[in-house]
Amino acid sequence: MTNPQRKPMLNPAVPGFHPDPSVVRVGADYYLACSSFEYFPGIPLFHSTDAEHWEPIGHVVTRPKQLALTDVPTGGGVWAPTIRHHDGLFWVTVTDAMGRGPLIFTAERPEGPWSDGIVMVGAPGIDHDIAWDSAGACYVTFSGLLLEGPELGKHLGIQQVRIDPHTGEALEAPRSLWSGTGLKFPEAPHLYEIDGTWYLMIAEGGTERGHSISIARGDSPMGPFEGCGRNPVYSHRSTNHPVQNAGHGDLVRTDGGWVVILLGTRPGGMTQAFAPMGRETFATTVTWVDGWPVVDALTLTPDLPPTQLSTTFAPDDDLGLEWLSVRDGDRTWASLDERAGWLTLHGAASRAGSAGSRAGAGADVGADVAARAPIAMDDPGPHFLGRRQQHVISRCAALVDPGPTGVGGLSVRYDEAHHYDIEVGGGVVRARVRLDQVDQTWEVPAPDGPVELWITTTPPIVEGMGLAGMTCDIVRLGFGSGDDRVQVAEMDGRYLTSDTAASFTGRVTGMYAAAGEVAFERFTYEGHHV
Repeated sequence: MTNPQRKPMLNPAVPGFHPDPSVVRVGADYYLACSSFEYFPGIPLFHSTDAEHWEPIGHVVTRPKQLALTDVPTGGGVWAPTIRHHDGLFWVTVTDAMGRGPLIFTAERPEGPWSDGIVMVGAPGIDHDIAWDSAGACYVTFSGLLLEGPELGKHLGIQQVRIDPHTGEALEAPRSLWSGTGLKFPEAPHLYEIDGTWYLMIAEGGTERGHSISIARGDSPMGPFEGCGRNPVYSHRSTNHPVQNAGHGDLVRTDGGWVVILLGTRPGGMTQAFAPMGRETFATTVTWVDGWPVVDALTLTPDLPPTQLSTTFAPDDDLGLEWLSVRDGDRTWASLDERAGWLTLHGAASRAGSAGSRAGAGADVGADVAARAPIAMDDPGPHFLGRRQQHVISRCAALVDPGPTGVGGLSVRYDEAHHYDIEVGGGVVRARVRLDQVDQTWEVPAPDGPVELWITTTPPIVEGMGLAGMTCDIVRLGFGSGDDRVQVAEMDGRYLTSDTAASFTGRVTGMYAAAGEVAFERFTYEGHHV
């Protein structure tokens, strides 16, 4: 088992919030699945012919009933899919955390349609993997983190059961397998039979800076497993590598070699402290020595071309694969038909219990407060359509018409308690910063007619060793272009990162309606790697 082709691979392989990658090869084609948490559609899928250049092809979850996202807490929802192919079907196992629980989806084609999903019974935990032996027995291997019951939060290490994959029923009680070298949070197990030997690859050390990949081998899928003497076989912990949090890997055999697909972050700042895009997908080659994988150090690809995307909203068009909503798969509040060439979003009152519902506490203030400080993006289900930020340097813009009663615009979101907004309505352009209990707005008069709103992200300009160099980027909010360009607010970007917000996702930037009807004629995104 050698890997003669050791050239650096394209990285990031899939930029932006695309964590927990899993990969499978079917013939000459490779397919990749990632986590999506509380966003819809869920479990994005990618295709490649070389395990290096990936194109989106759809999602496993395209119907609301496939998951129970409506009431999952922030950070819940889709955790760590595994994608495999067996007996003519594609299989995806995944945890709908705090929702339906552990699930199995199947499809004849990766583009779908995918099944509604069956619940696995008797495999309590997360990060479920699925594998079959030569006799057809099906093994589900998982991380034994309990998400419900009296022992909520207890971790049992790496667990395994034989299962009927067509009913989801476990055929035995879970057994404990090799759980790594003793580092915290053994998770993300993947089980493989390679040239007659069974390998169990896991992540350990936590999904933060200590993240790593470790591996063991044995003669049976049930173990016992012997750990590699070089474990962890891959990690960037305690280094200054531009990619941190490297771990949660999945192996795939390529033509004449092997590749590991893994997650990582690109933290910015003088101490590599803040990662605005969250966890992304990376890839690197693998060489086998004495029956163990040796993972080549991944490198970031220099001089990647810029990205320029422009979306217009013709009535016959569908919103592309990149557009996400939060906990809402119905999107009854979004229409391409109401106004030719425009996307219309309808605002709605905040749901009870949302972070923004505090604005209603002073009833005597009432509508005036609502008009000055709409709470749409504070809601756990905002009327928002966004796309992942995928570049360190980025600019998104949209032409927005709020009409006589609408309020809405653009937001860069980490979660409902951490977002920056720029909106127009009621004769003003308003920039808003929401950071947990901190809520700040800036207002300037709005020009007549539709207004182009924009959000940019750029690295800080650093001179010497000042505190300005500690952050990852600067986020600017404004409107207009050319000589009419007006910046309304400027904010430190570190507060919209996985390291500060503590969410497991990444930045998602897009359009929202806070009140009334808000129309968008176009949306553009420009991105540059550094």
